[in-house]
Amino acid sequence: MSRIGNRIITVPEGVTVKEENGIVTVTGPKGSLEQVMLKDITMKQEGNEITLERKNESAKAMHGTMNALISNMIIGVTDGYAKGLEIIGVGYRFNVQGNKLVINAGYSHPVEMEVPEGLTVEANGNTEITVKGIDKVKVGEFAANIRKVRKPEPYKGKGIRYKGEHIRRKEGKKAA
Repeated sequence: MSRIGNRIITVPEGVTVKEENGIVTVTGPKGSLEQVMLKDITMKQEGNEITLERKNESAKAMHGTMNALISNMIIGVTDGYAKGLEIIGVGYRFNVQGNKLVINAGYSHPVEMEVPEGLTVEANGNTEITVKGIDKVKVGEFAANIRKVRKPEPYKGKGIRYKGEHIRRKEGKKAA
């Protein structure tokens, strides 16, 4: 029995959830999101509560996943998602130029990244940025791609990391 799959989703005021032809559409004050309904899972809406039911045991694995996806869509259209990143190192910096993010991370050239549609990048100084959007997957994926430009290294801690991320440090040669 899936505990997450059986969880009742409460729809807040100002948000509408519709299912048509196997596509769930969630519309709220910040925008609209769509998700294809997974196979053998049905959605029942009574008032402002949504329950998901599976038709057979083969859909058991995706029952909780579909519940979590719809919950994340509702949170996205009401509050939105944000992921903070910081860059540490001498001469390392972020620069937001319109729809482009320029990263100086110790390479011989600056790395330019195009900000995907539906996302915004705000600079909180030269060394900190925040990726914001209504789609949790897009926000997390773009933040991970930014972090891949220069992953934090364990000896000096230089690189791009998430806000509040702990980097495990190593001693180096002098320990031997």
